[in-house]
Amino acid sequence: MRVFATLARRELGGYFASFSGYVIIATVQLLLGLSFYSLISVLNQEGSETPLAEFFYETLYFWLILLIATPVITMRTFALEKYSGTYETLMTAPVGDVAVVLAKFSGALIFYLIMWTPLLGCLWLIRKFTGDPTALEVGAVVGTFLGILCLGCLYISLGCFASSLTRSQIIAAMTSFAMGIALYLVSFLAPSMSTLPGWFPKVLKQLSMMDHMREFVRGTVDSRHVVFYLSVTVFFLFLNCKVVESRRWK
Repeated sequence: MRVFATLARRELGGYFASFSGYVIIATVQLLLGLSFYSLISVLNQEGSETPLAEFFYETLYFWLILLIATPVITMRTFALEKYSGTYETLMTAPVGDVAVVLAKFSGALIFYLIMWTPLLGCLWLIRKFTGDPTALEVGAVVGTFLGILCLGCLYISLGCFASSLTRSQIIAAMTSFAMGIALYLVSFLAPSMSTLPGWFPKVLKQLSMMDHMREFVRGTVDSRHVVFYLSVTVFFLFLNCKVVESRRWK
């Protein structure tokens, strides 16, 4: 456990020790600010009883943050180690492959969650200045952040796996982005194929992240969605461990 904590702190500290970590946070905050500005502009023209969190996840900014930020966060996890020559030292240290993978995943995930925390401040400001208690309903806020956590687990594990395949951070980011956007596009295929017979449309609906997030932001936590994200996360972490293990024996 001590080795795992040390590796996780090292990974998390790497984001704040470099300029790139602050650029990621600043860019995400800019996108969050733009999204809330556009939402408030729309709501000023036409009122709605729909909770603000539900409007937010439907905007392009939300998915843009998820699809672009996670590859940039994870591209350094293994690729930078290989490029800088520290990967061999790490692999010969008395630490297991699973501990290395989980530590890097945990460090990246914690940074990802820190990146999203200002969203709470945005919701609080809207509630304070509008006097609308529905803008910060506990169930909706908890559900929203649980959805953000689940999506983060999936995309961070995918990004770590992509980073373990190469020594180039650019290639790792591009591979992670391509795989991530492929998963995202399933959300658009599901409604168009819902009228078709057979099992395939039902599978697409279960894989639709838009549908999952819709339930989360309404404060409804479906255990099937949580199990789905945990299962896919474990799957990519398993592949990551296998890649690390195969390179250890080369």
